Amino acid sequence: MNLRQLRYVVATADHGTMTSAAQALYVAQPALSRAVRELERELGVELFARSGRGVVLTPVGEQVVRQARVALGAIEAIEGLSVARADGRGAELRVATQPSLEPELTGGLLPRFARGQPAVRVRVVRCAGRDAVTAALRAGRADLAVTDLPVPGDLVAHPLEEREVVLVSPPGLALREPVPPAALDGLRLIMPARGGARRAELDALLAPFGVRPVPAVESDERSAWLDWVRAGLGSLVWVRNQVEDTGGLAVRSFGPPLTRLIGLVHTRRRLPPAARDFLAFAKDAVREQR
Repeated sequence: MNLRQLRYVVATADHGTMTSAAQALYVAQPALSRAVRELERELGVELFARSGRGVVLTPVGEQVVRQARVALGAIEAIEGLSVARADGRGAELRVATQPSLEPELTGGLLPRFARGQPAVRVRVVRCAGRDAVTAALRAGRADLAVTDLPVPGDLVAHPLEEREVVLVSPPGLALREPVPPAALDGLRLIMPARGGARRAELDALLAPFGVRPVPAVESDERSAWLDWVRAGLGSLVWVRNQVEDTGGLAVRSFGPPLTRLIGLVHTRRRLPPAARDFLAFAKDAVREQR
């Protein structure tokens, strides 16, 4: 028996299928299935039974998963003691996030936290989007995450801030305010590069409205987006608190309002000390800004 097998069994129990568990852990499904079968053979019990297209825990499987969670929690608690390691390097804090939120995280919260906790090594785990963020948490590759809410119910979410999504346009563009989302259909937009994580976030935001904007520029050069709007190439869907020097550009709300709820997220396992400290720090920092 090893920790890898226990993690695979717990993930399968959480996700209901071995395919979903393997995707969440970024492992091949056959490898995960083989590890679970090997554990079943070693223990001489059946942990999962087929149920439709997925699997369910057997009675003994429920007991094994319960104890596996305890064992994995104990391992994480031991790892958390790294804050007191004798080598003086201190603890490590791993924070996952998605592309649109990383600039604020690395430019604000993390540097301020690091100044007050110089012994903590901070590492950003870059993820393609919210689904990848939650997968990183479940796989134990990150302690905390800053991401869009809501997240699946097996994770713990701490809402931090609701942010308004706005339309930034060149002067003179005739649009009513608030802008109905339907007005984006056929509108020329500055958009992130096709196939990238930022583009996936924008596409997911617009998908419920069934609109098809016209890509005027497709680029991940975030620092140039407002300049291209000023040049009259197109409009930009962005978050209001990230629009600073508009230089005469029109910033319009949507109607009904479009918002993003941002929060800190973690698994239900016990957090390492550095992660608990950062969680408390981030909540205090947001309260101070209000």
